[in-house]
Amino acid sequence: MHEMIHDFTHTWVGIAVLLVFVIGYVMIAAEEKFHMNKAKPALFIGTFSFMLIGIYFAIEGLNPGPLHHEMKNLIEEIAEIFFFLFVAMTYIETLIERGVFEALRFRLVSRGYSYKKLFWITGILAFWISPVADNLTTALILSTVLLTIDKNKPEFLVPGAINIVVAANAGGAWSPFGDITTLMAWTAGKGEFKDFLMLFPASLIGWLVTAFLLSLFVPKGEPHFDVYTTPKVSIKKGGKVVISLGILTITIAVLGHIFFHFPAMWGMMFGLSLLQLYSFYHKIKHKEHFNVFVNMAKVENDTLLFFFGILSAVGALYFLGWLFYITKLYEHIGSTWANVGVGFISAIIDNVPVMAAILKANPPMGIDQWMLVTLTAGIGGSLISFGSAAGVGVMGRMKGIYTFGSHMKFAWTVLAGYIVSCLIWYVQFEIMGIY
Repeated sequence: MHEMIHDFTHTWVGIAVLLVFVIGYVMIAAEEKFHMNKAKPALFIGTFSFMLIGIYFAIEGLNPGPLHHEMKNLIEEIAEIFFFLFVAMTYIETLIERGVFEALRFRLVSRGYSYKKLFWITGILAFWISPVADNLTTALILSTVLLTIDKNKPEFLVPGAINIVVAANAGGAWSPFGDITTLMAWTAGKGEFKDFLMLFPASLIGWLVTAFLLSLFVPKGEPHFDVYTTPKVSIKKGGKVVISLGILTITIAVLGHIFFHFPAMWGMMFGLSLLQLYSFYHKIKHKEHFNVFVNMAKVENDTLLFFFGILSAVGALYFLGWLFYITKLYEHIGSTWANVGVGFISAIIDNVPVMAAILKANPPMGIDQWMLVTLTAGIGGSLISFGSAAGVGVMGRMKGIYTFGSHMKFAWTVLAGYIVSCLIWYVQFEIMGIY
């Protein structure tokens, strides 16, 4: 457990920062109502909180050394994940520009598959793509595929959308870079690469339970596809090479972290340099230029800034002593029940600040419990439609079809999968000791 630097929870700055966080988070949670991107209030509360702490230290004449030390540590923690995500998003945008996902979508809709088969194919793809890409991008791409298949079939679209969200979150939970929360836990040193892979059985079986129950409501028959009016889509030149470079980049990041103890973002940045060099070679050989810097401009900077802001805000709460109460909660009810409860909390509150708070509080737990909270924070957001970035993204893509209400009709299927995942974890980690 980290040594708490000070306890400022009963001072005016402690109360003020907590109040700023609560008000700011209300603005974040209600971004659709206020029509304001969540990155704006997140960035404000993260930076303003430390401004208030600085003012307090100046007024009270306190030594700023501990504050400066905490801010430097925080910058390092955020930078590791920030640049990792930045490179991953750049690769995704490059794959989109090269038509990789469009080609995938065309192949799916042109094969004449039944609704049930398409339901399972899109779910399987979501489960396997999200560990490499992120769960939000995976869910957005495959929900677009669903709409392309048949936009006038809600009895197919709603179960299919829930299946994609659950599969994307479950797939991201067992990969250190499949979800922001798992990436946070990995870079914080809460487990080695192989430890996260041990969550595969719980993630897979939990998703399969939900998918099976949802499949019972998928209609029979096949969607209409007119081969004569739908133009064929193929991957552009260089697209397959970019796929290979993306896999190589992830591999280098993982191996560098394992063998050299480098930050994972270092290998990712090296992979970005390889992509830049290949784009130059591609221009010379094929007389066609795909500009990686243009693809960088398409990266969702609001997501990165939200991440920076919310982690800064949580860092401020930690410095002031508020997160000490989380460790007391863990001591009171026990790590297992507390970590299972994290899944339900992350369905209501975004899992990023929840995971950030737990990592900062750093309750004394073994690898088994850190893997449990990684699992529950990752898959718990699927319980409610807006409980995860993947769910929010699909709601935006399928407006009026995939809604809070339509999700809650099938929420019991997601809950069943969540319970099974936790049981699988218990049997594997606590009874059999396989991790």
